[in-house]
Amino acid sequence: MTGYLLVLVVGVMAGTLSGVIGTGSSMMLMPLLVFFFGPQQAVPIMAIGAVMGNLGRVCAWRSEIDWKAFGAYCSTAVPGAALGVHTLLALPAHFVDVALGVFFIAMIPTRRWLARRAVKIQLWQLALIGGPVGFLTGIVVSTGPITVPVFTSYGLERGAFLATEAAGSLAVYATKIVAFKTFGALPLSVWSKGLIVGAALMSGSFFARSLVIRMKPSTFRWLVDGLMLASGSSLLWAAAMR
Repeated sequence: MTGYLLVLVVGVMAGTLSGVIGTGSSMMLMPLLVFFFGPQQAVPIMAIGAVMGNLGRVCAWRSEIDWKAFGAYCSTAVPGAALGVHTLLALPAHFVDVALGVFFIAMIPTRRWLARRAVKIQLWQLALIGGPVGFLTGIVVSTGPITVPVFTSYGLERGAFLATEAAGSLAVYATKIVAFKTFGALPLSVWSKGLIVGAALMSGSFFARSLVIRMKPSTFRWLVDGLMLASGSSLLWAAAMR
């Protein structure tokens, strides 16, 4: 029960953070889920939780979704996610720990490089990027550090960014759940844990709305980098202890 309570508390905090900066819930929760449930269960649990968490953000900002950007991104991200899940289930648990940890840490310089370039992207480029990002999401749980600069480079910000990124992520994570179900990786125990995580994330999403306009860009950047470093290091430590 202590483990479930800790997951619930951290889930509300993670939902609030992701509701403010558009990412971060998976990076906060994954080390905890891996520790209590193992990496093979943690990924589908987080997928269920992420669907509910992103649904909360969509509901909070539903009037500001950019449907053109959503459609372009999802046209390739959705099939990419299904392929990523198939790849994930074929990997050993130890490799998943290492891959998640390395990915989070590697995204720190990558995200900053993308931000410095200040590249403006078009709808067709969103579709081009969606495929590989969806595939990575199928394997490493969250690619928020990539989708944040992708959608902001398209010109979305604040409510429009939060709503559109959440809608795209909702479609990708729903695809992951269908794929996990198809491959027999969603027993009842995983569903129950995922619903607990999702309820916490949804609650946090609504708490975050009032905080969005107060967030400074510099604070956002340091929050994302700190989360990636802490989560990546925790997962690498867990892999070393196995």
